[in-house]
Amino acid sequence: MKKLRVYLDTSVINFLFAEDAPEKMSATWAFFDRAKRQGIPLFISQVVIDEISRTQDARKRGELLSAVTERNLRMLPDDMDEEVELLVQAYMTQGLFRLEQIDDATHVALCTVNLLDVLASWNFRHLANVNRERRVMAINESCGYVYPLRIVSPEEVVDDE
Repeated sequence: MKKLRVYLDTSVINFLFAEDAPEKMSATWAFFDRAKRQGIPLFISQVVIDEISRTQDARKRGELLSAVTERNLRMLPDDMDEEVELLVQAYMTQGLFRLEQIDDATHVALCTVNLLDVLASWNFRHLANVNRERRVMAINESCGYVYPLRIVSPEEVVDDE
């Protein structure tokens, strides 16, 4: 059986250190442990690095960048920029994302163009919810992308069996 290829948005990495949300922090650590144990390839993009780099607190920024390195997260290639930009534009034009959500739109477009199976996110409002996923799929299909993309929380990605 093919292993899931999972993309992590920045929220997943952030919740490794979210002491104000201990349940999600614990679930995120468990997610990384299970993904490693199950050999699930985890991907990020330059967008994730850029978001982390905008973190105001230097200590936290350092922790987040170290977490990326320590977990050997794979970087998606940058050679599909034009294709990704066109898809982001389609999302924006059709009202799926607002201008201030361009990073979220880019995460989704990167997953779509790179044929990833899952976008894992703790961002339930803008990403990981059924309605958003259905709208993404509809726009993707109208743009010629038929490979299914699931947008779910880290807890939904791996199982203990």
